[in-house]
Amino acid sequence: MREAIFSHVDGIVNYPDPEARALKTAIASFYGVPQKKIVLGNGAAELFYCFFYIVRPKRLLLPVPSFSEYERAARAAGVKVVYLPLLKKHGFSLDLEAAVQQFSKEDVILLCSPNNPTGRLWERKELCVLLEKAEERGIYVVMDESFLDFREDGEGYTSRHLTNEYPHLFVVQSMTKFFALPGLRLGFGIAEPNLCRQLESGKDVWNVNFLAQAAGVAALSDTVYHEAARSFVRREKKFLAAELAKLPGIEVFAPSVNFILFHLQQGKVFLQQLIMALRERGILLRDCSNYSGLDGAYLRAAVRSRADNERLLEAMHEVWKE
Repeated sequence: MREAIFSHVDGIVNYPDPEARALKTAIASFYGVPQKKIVLGNGAAELFYCFFYIVRPKRLLLPVPSFSEYERAARAAGVKVVYLPLLKKHGFSLDLEAAVQQFSKEDVILLCSPNNPTGRLWERKELCVLLEKAEERGIYVVMDESFLDFREDGEGYTSRHLTNEYPHLFVVQSMTKFFALPGLRLGFGIAEPNLCRQLESGKDVWNVNFLAQAAGVAALSDTVYHEAARSFVRREKKFLAAELAKLPGIEVFAPSVNFILFHLQQGKVFLQQLIMALRERGILLRDCSNYSGLDGAYLRAAVRSRADNERLLEAMHEVWKE
């Protein structure tokens, strides 16, 4: 990808292709979807904002805890947000019956698989139950699959091929996470062509810059990286989760991708002490206690290299001894 970016630097004196045809062709081939069902975004986040501005639902039904940008995007468009709690005692799964009872005309429900920060995946069977009920009422279902590329079995969980059966399904995918391109901002959505056209009309013509388009094409063709990255994450998430679980008072939730959510039974005061102690050692963890739907002392750790993971564990052992 670096080579692709460097080799295209001279091209920044020109406007990018507004239709990003080469990138759409690459996405269509890699993910097995028609080009007419692809809409590109300056990162996945842009597509959430664009969706709410264009569709203008009255309410967003939002399972929580989940990524905070969904709520920001909805509220920016004047959409009321209704929380659907994902309960720890139920493995952070959604109560489908209770969720369906909430459905009313002009609603949107937004799901995330794997969910951030819990890591929970939506099984195809349970998702189709929800999609059927939503389709009956004409309710849009937005599915964020931004972390799914980290899974070696991701094809068995993706909903992008279900847009043929469920025209109110909008699947969003980030290309900045798995391909490590957050500075370039790149994402895409998959939906029925009519919704794609509406979303295209609501965003900037040149929203995906020249270098991002080139990097995206190169990233999708690097199959060696894809296999190595997935194998790496599978190995390191297993190691880190197992080692974290050995520390007294830590409850680790089974990771599905490149981050691990865990709960500190010692409480919020200890959580803040741990965060400060790790920060002094140059290590940052995500404090999840401010997530809607997470009451208590929760932290999220990124799955990194073995050396980085061991450094984190060593630092945590030191804190436990203090």
